[in-house]
Amino acid sequence: MDYIMSKYLTKSLILAIAFNLIASNALACTGIVLHAQDGATIPARTMEFSFDVQSNILIIPAGTKINKLIMDDENQGGSYTAKYGFTGANALDKPIVVDGVNEKGLYFGAFYFNHLAEFEQLTDANRSEAISSEELGNYILSQFQSVAEVKEALPELTLVGTWIKEINSFAPFHYAVSDSDGDSVVIEFTKAGLNIYDNTVNVVTNNPTYDWHLTNLNNYVGLTAENRGSQMVGRQKVSPFGEGTGLFGMPGDHTSPSRFVRATAFANSSLPQKTADDAVFSAFHILNHFDIPKGSIREGIKDDLSTDYTVWTSVVDTQNPTYYYKTYISQQVEKIDLVKALKGLTEPKTIRMESGFSVKDRSQYWSTD
Repeated sequence: MDYIMSKYLTKSLILAIAFNLIASNALACTGIVLHAQDGATIPARTMEFSFDVQSNILIIPAGTKINKLIMDDENQGGSYTAKYGFTGANALDKPIVVDGVNEKGLYFGAFYFNHLAEFEQLTDANRSEAISSEELGNYILSQFQSVAEVKEALPELTLVGTWIKEINSFAPFHYAVSDSDGDSVVIEFTKAGLNIYDNTVNVVTNNPTYDWHLTNLNNYVGLTAENRGSQMVGRQKVSPFGEGTGLFGMPGDHTSPSRFVRATAFANSSLPQKTADDAVFSAFHILNHFDIPKGSIREGIKDDLSTDYTVWTSVVDTQNPTYYYKTYISQQVEKIDLVKALKGLTEPKTIRMESGFSVKDRSQYWSTD
């Protein structure tokens, strides 16, 4: 089965201009990982850009032939066959999953890592083996079933930075991977080479590097979910004005370091969740803290103004491979049960992600009792 690419490769000038804008300021994605008491691992994230990234849901069955370097019109690469079926969200209306899960419960998410991501150069010598940075999700989800397998394979991969005309750059990503056994890592390619970090605090955002974010947490050792009580300062009794004093001083802006601190606080103070369904529910609530409305992050002036916003939010149940999502417009949580979706599927399928905004009118349920 060939994964047909040609229909995805035509874009209007408007899209090209807009994606040039987001190349520099699409830095507001936030990822968390929750662990339910029944053993389920639930990775979740927000996807931010400065306009609609043209995402839809792809479902790719095992046995699909997947072509590489599809974003490079002049340097087409080799291909490989999917061992496992997978689903998730694409971007730029291309057949590339940037966030998804496979039938073995392996999760993959790409996060912007601008100015720090560095990949190999594409050459004639490495073209047949090369995988482009925006295509790594397809490869990982189609070939592996655990974090351990990914960690073993990564040093042998030739990951290149293919020029993408829509963003006037290569895709500057770092990556989050989690599996159904509870392992989670953050993968970064920089000028220092490949680094694979255990995701010890269940969070990933954007710049700087993951180890920098862990060091920065030392500035917030006093944060706690527990309310602080009254205390004496000299002869003056000082009392809190209300609830939430344990997290007083937690940064509230949209920058990557601040979101990392907040996400660490919320993900690791979440009340224990008994089941995967409970953790999915909790993950959506936590990520509501990171939902960015249009207008609160701006760059440019007048007609050239761009504003980052939360295009979509996803939550993944790796125990029962299911991809949940909601979009900026609809806000309705929808899901793809991968086992059901793959049943009888022999060719890749695309499902429109955006279903539109709707409101359930309950006015007729009034009662005089």
